[in-house]
Amino acid sequence: MLRNWGMCLLGAALLCGGCAANSAGLDLRAKASPASVDCVSNWNQAAAPAADQSSTYRIRPGDQLKVSFYLSPEFDQDVTVRPDGKISMPVMGDVKASDLTPVQLEAHLDQGFSRELLAPRATVRVQNSPGQVVYVQGEVAHPGAVHLEPDMTALQAISATGGMTDSAGPDKVILIRRDACGRPQGMRLNLGKVLNQSNNDEDAGLMPTDILIVPKSNVANANLIIKQYVRDMLPIQLYPAF
Repeated sequence: MLRNWGMCLLGAALLCGGCAANSAGLDLRAKASPASVDCVSNWNQAAAPAADQSSTYRIRPGDQLKVSFYLSPEFDQDVTVRPDGKISMPVMGDVKASDLTPVQLEAHLDQGFSRELLAPRATVRVQNSPGQVVYVQGEVAHPGAVHLEPDMTALQAISATGGMTDSAGPDKVILIRRDACGRPQGMRLNLGKVLNQSNNDEDAGLMPTDILIVPKSNVANANLIIKQYVRDMLPIQLYPAF
C-alpha cells in the first residue's frame, strides 16, 4: 500500500510542470546544444553539497526565520515571511525577504541596523519552510513524501523515511530533479561513501520536489533502476555525479 502511494506521488511530481522530452531511455552524457548545456550546468549547481545551500536557498513567503544579532539579543526575532514577501523588524520596519538568500538578507539587515548598532552582525536561519516536500522511493522503510527541512541532504531525507532496507544499494542512489529548462534529469549518488565517511560531497543538498530512488543492491544498471521505480512515465537523462 505504501509503495503504491509512493509511486503515485512520484508520478505526480514527475508529470507536473509539462516536461516535453521526446527521447526514449537514458543518456549517460550531456549531448546537446549550448542552451541545453546551460540547463545541465544550472542543475548541477543546484545539486551542490548541502554546505553550499545556505548561500543559494531563496527565502519564500511562509518561511519561518530566526533572526539574531551578535551581542544584541534584545533585537532577535522569530518571524514568518508574509504573503507580500516582507517581514517586520524593529528599527527597520517592513523588510523585503522573499527571493533573497539568507546571506543577502543578513547584509541588508546589517546595513539597516547600523543606525542603531555599531556592529549588527545579523544571522538569518530558515527554521521551517511549510509545504515543501521531496519524494523518496525504493528500498526504504516508508517510501513517500518527506517534508523538506532547510539544508536537508539526500541521506537525511532517506533517514526521515526510516532508513534504507537491508536489500538497498546505497552506492546506486539516483536523484531526479528538473533542470533550469524544466526537464527531469537524473544523477547518481554514491551514499555508501557518505556512510563510511570517505566522501561527504556525494550527499547532495535537496530542493523542493526532488525525487530520490534507492534501488536494490543487486540492480547494477542505472536504466533499469529508473525503469523499475518510475515505470517509464517520462524519459530522464542521467548525468555523472558532481
